[in-house]
Amino acid sequence: MTKARRVGYFGPAGTFTEQALLTQLDLAACERVPLRTVPDVLDAVAANEVDLGFVPIENSIEGTVNFTQDALVFDHDLLIQREVVLDIEHCLVAPLNTSLADIKVVLSIPVATAQCHAYLRKVLRDVEVRAANSTAEAAQMVAQDAGRSMAAIAPANAATLYGLEVLERNIADHEGNQTRFVLVGKNQIPARTGHDKTGVVVFQRADEPGSLIGILQEFAARRINITQLLSRPTKRGGLGDYCFIIYADGHVSDELVADALRDLRTKQGDVKFLGSYPAAGQHTQSVRAHADQRWRDADDWLSDIRSRIRS
Repeated sequence: MTKARRVGYFGPAGTFTEQALLTQLDLAACERVPLRTVPDVLDAVAANEVDLGFVPIENSIEGTVNFTQDALVFDHDLLIQREVVLDIEHCLVAPLNTSLADIKVVLSIPVATAQCHAYLRKVLRDVEVRAANSTAEAAQMVAQDAGRSMAAIAPANAATLYGLEVLERNIADHEGNQTRFVLVGKNQIPARTGHDKTGVVVFQRADEPGSLIGILQEFAARRINITQLLSRPTKRGGLGDYCFIIYADGHVSDELVADALRDLRTKQGDVKFLGSYPAAGQHTQSVRAHADQRWRDADDWLSDIRSRIRS
C-alpha cells in the first residue's frame, strides 16, 4: 500500500473511530482529517481529498452499520485495506457538578443510544433522547450547553477533550461490546499475509429456489470459512430484490479463494469485489493452508493425467 499522507475518519475528534485509528501506528503518524459523517469520509476518499478513509462497519451488539456497508456496496468503488476491532466503553458524560437528577436531555448517535437502551429506560426513563451525528459531536454539544441540563453517551476520552465529567462508565446493555472498523482506499489490494479476509457482493442472476445454497456451496466445497453473510436490498427493484454480502477467510491470491470467485462470477454474473485485507484478531489459518495444499496437490495430479493425452 502506498504510504498515506492524509487519513479521513468519522469525527469529530474524540470518537471511538479516532480511538481505533490511533491504535494503528502507521496511520496515527499521518495527518488525521475528521469528517462529519461516514458518507463524507467515503466521498473524500473517492474524490482524492484524502488518501484513505477510516469508518465503523459492524458492532457486536447492534450488528452491521448499514449506512457504511451500503455505501461501500452501492455508492463507491473503494477497497477495504484492513480491519481494526476496538473494545467499546460507553459512558454518560455531562458538565462538571451535574447530577443524574439534573439531566433532561441525552444526546448521542442512534447506534450508541440503541446499545444503551436498557440503561436509559431504567436510570433516565423520563429523559428526552436526541440524535447527534457521532458520540464525540454529542459531547461537544453538551459542553456548549449553558443550561447544564444535557448529557451525552460518549467515550471517556471525549469527556476529557471537551471538559466534561464522566458520571457513569460502561453503561451498554451487554458485556463485550466491540466495534469493527475498516480502512478503505482506491485501487490497491494489500499483499497476502496468511491472516486475511476477502469481501464480495453477489447479485443473483435470478431469484429462484436454491440460489443462496448455490452461492454458499462455492465456499463450502473449497472449505473456505464464511465469517459473515448479509442480505441487503439491491435498491434496483421492489421488495424481495436482494444481494448477498459475503466475508470469508482467505485472500484473493489464494488459489481456492480465486477459484470460488471465478465460479461465482461465471454462474451469478454480477459480483462486486470489496477487498482482500489483513484480518483483525485470531483466526485459525491452518485449515485454509491445508485446503490450499490439497487443491495444489489435486491440480498437480490432474495436470499429470492431462499431460498424457495423445496429441
